[in-house]
Amino acid sequence: MRKIIKYSVVLMFFSSCGGGERVSKEVFEEVNKNMEVKKLSEAEILEEAMIWGDSISTEAQMELISQLQNAISEKGVPGAIEFCSVSALPILTEVGKVHGVAIKRASNRYRNPADQPDPQELPILEAYEYNAENGIKSDPNIQKIEGGEVFLYTKPIVIPGGLCLSCHGDPGRDINSETLAKLAELYPQDQAKGHQIGDLRGMWSLRIPKREVVKRM
Repeated sequence: MRKIIKYSVVLMFFSSCGGGERVSKEVFEEVNKNMEVKKLSEAEILEEAMIWGDSISTEAQMELISQLQNAISEKGVPGAIEFCSVSALPILTEVGKVHGVAIKRASNRYRNPADQPDPQELPILEAYEYNAENGIKSDPNIQKIEGGEVFLYTKPIVIPGGLCLSCHGDPGRDINSETLAKLAELYPQDQAKGHQIGDLRGMWSLRIPKREVVKRM
């Protein structure tokens, strides 16, 4: 009898998702294994993905800032720029691996070409840019992609303080000649200078598999 109830509730869950969204066998099995007789709505899953995306992006940011500050204290700003060119992407990859998600930073004013937005990220980033230009607050966003089996979580990245201006501010005023030379050497296509405190730097972009969210619930 308990088994019958279990399958009935699972079927109720999928019917509650609405919109005729296709659900893969893998997601069905994860839900069937983890939820028992608990009914999860699509709204609850999205809310959990939003909370988790915020937590992961905050963790990634803190890890980057911590290691960057260490690099600055040991090697100065030019040495920290070299550290970023080598280590920033691997740091994000490692954080993503721990949680089973893909994580990156995206910007139209990129320094590293790997940070250019892809077609799914671009309209969201442009919306954040529009808000920034018009004094409108931007909140984190989450969307379904890949047939609803992956969530794309995004969050604005804002220049928080003067430390960032030492390599993202105005050349000659915030960025000294030694740092400018290192930027030109490592990032010949650099578009990430000329910022002020409070400027939109870009956005966090996380691809979170739906099955990983369900496993947490």
